[in-house]
Amino acid sequence: MKNKFPSFVATMILTLGLHPSSLHAQGALMPPGAPAPTMKSLDQIEARTPLSAAPITITKPGSYYLTTNITVSSGNAITINANQVTLNLNGFTVSSTAQSATGAGILLPVTNIDITILNGHINGSVTNNGGVFSGGGFVNGIMYTNAMPINVHVSDVSVSGCLSNGIYLNTANSTVVEFCMVKTVGNFGIYADNMSHCTVKECGNTGFNGGIATDCRADTVGSGYGFNVFLAHNCMGMNSGNGVGLSAATANNCYGANTGNGWGLLSTTANDCQGTSGTGTGLAVAIANNCNGQSGGTGAGISATTANNCTGSSYSGTGLLISGIAMGCYGSSSSGTGIVAKVANSCFVNSGATNITFKYNMP
Repeated sequence: MKNKFPSFVATMILTLGLHPSSLHAQGALMPPGAPAPTMKSLDQIEARTPLSAAPITITKPGSYYLTTNITVSSGNAITINANQVTLNLNGFTVSSTAQSATGAGILLPVTNIDITILNGHINGSVTNNGGVFSGGGFVNGIMYTNAMPINVHVSDVSVSGCLSNGIYLNTANSTVVEFCMVKTVGNFGIYADNMSHCTVKECGNTGFNGGIATDCRADTVGSGYGFNVFLAHNCMGMNSGNGVGLSAATANNCYGANTGNGWGLLSTTANDCQGTSGTGTGLAVAIANNCNGQSGGTGAGISATTANNCTGSSYSGTGLLISGIAMGCYGSSSSGTGIVAKVANSCFVNSGATNITFKYNMP
């Protein structure tokens, strides 16, 4: 078989020779200019209105943002008299120099609908002296008057030094507060439908009040509540007076503590929870599952209707006080009763007497 490769090469050379123009340069290849912008600016996507001089009243729907810190000498700093408003505090601070507390940092005076408040600080000058709150600045941080607002979202806002409430939105109308901090307020810390990843410190009444609280922490004084909610999940409530650390219809993986003669944790159903009290009851519930309760005085460690796999201890009261059935539980008391129950199955008493009507699988 003959090799056709040389003839093929010869043919290609001849072809190129007959068409020398195909080998010439095609002209200068200049790079194009800078590419034109293809993304829209934030103002093109959503027109925003800058705000810089207080007091401020917003009367139209839209997006607004602070360009600087703002201060008022009395009354409300920002009033929102419209629906469908987004207010970005832009990292700035809203404050008041009023000698006696008055007004609110942000006021919702009408039945406000679709309101978003973001990213900033509201500061008053109220202080706490032994549970007595006094001073100047604002009465409330974020507050509504008249009818309850609807669909309000507050995120990444801190409130401090207010005579009454921190963030007060009420429940039942889709009010959400997340990633916020409230400190030194005389009444409610945060009051909303859904509260998550928030902290309340040095609150004179109730730290968290409302519907659902998730991943939150509260410290209250006096006879107040750390939490008073329908559902608490991964929360910690502490009360330094004679109040309640945490109260919830259902509490999951929560901790409630009281340093006085109050309650550590109150609930209808508590799962994987812990409650402690100085001299009162550590954990008072209807149904306790995998819980721990402690009392440092005459109160009960755990007081429940039904307890499963729980541990209750008391210094001089009853470690485990069960009006119904205790299953797989542990009770102890230094100088009181370890377990009091109508029915106890597979339970153990480390110290203290027992008062059990029906025993099963135990000495």
